[in-house]
Amino acid sequence: MNAFWKRAIRFSIAVGLLTLVLTVLFTVVSTALLSGVDWTVGLLIVLGLILLGIAFDAVGLAAAAGNEVPLRAMAAERIPGAKQAIFLVREADRVSSFCNDVIGDICGIVSGVASAAVVLQLTAALGYREGSVAHTVITVLFTAAIAALTVGGKAWARRWPSSITTPSCCGWVGWLTGWSASWASPC
Repeated sequence: MNAFWKRAIRFSIAVGLLTLVLTVLFTVVSTALLSGVDWTVGLLIVLGLILLGIAFDAVGLAAAAGNEVPLRAMAAERIPGAKQAIFLVREADRVSSFCNDVIGDICGIVSGVASAAVVLQLTAALGYREGSVAHTVITVLFTAAIAALTVGGKAWARRWPSSITTPSCCGWVGWLTGWSASWASPC
């Protein structure tokens, strides 16, 4: 087996394991946050998961659509985040896979599960039994609204990287990752 396939298999296994760990983490955190809270707070948690998925989808697309040349000019001028943006563009396949496939898909799945819990809380608060016509109608409408927000939000976010220049899109993400790395470092 050549080096390309070995690297691809290792990356795929690593992404699968990372997805497993992150899904457990997201599910445990969202379940803990949803337990014992009102359905309106649960709805805010679901919306937060949707927004997180949309943001990571935009970052993945920005990395895939990025152009390294203007980012090099920014790095030469020592603009904060330029080096990180170059990394994002150079590793576009991995960044896109992580952002779009791992985080984006996990957020979609966990928000779907969380929305089911919110629907149960909402219908119980309104006095409807599970399996009643009103419960079914609320479930269908809520699921459709969550799907529309997720798909519509991702469609809107996919227009963002393609509608603005590479330096501003990747540079913003690079600046954010550079800022968070410098903030988290002990030095």
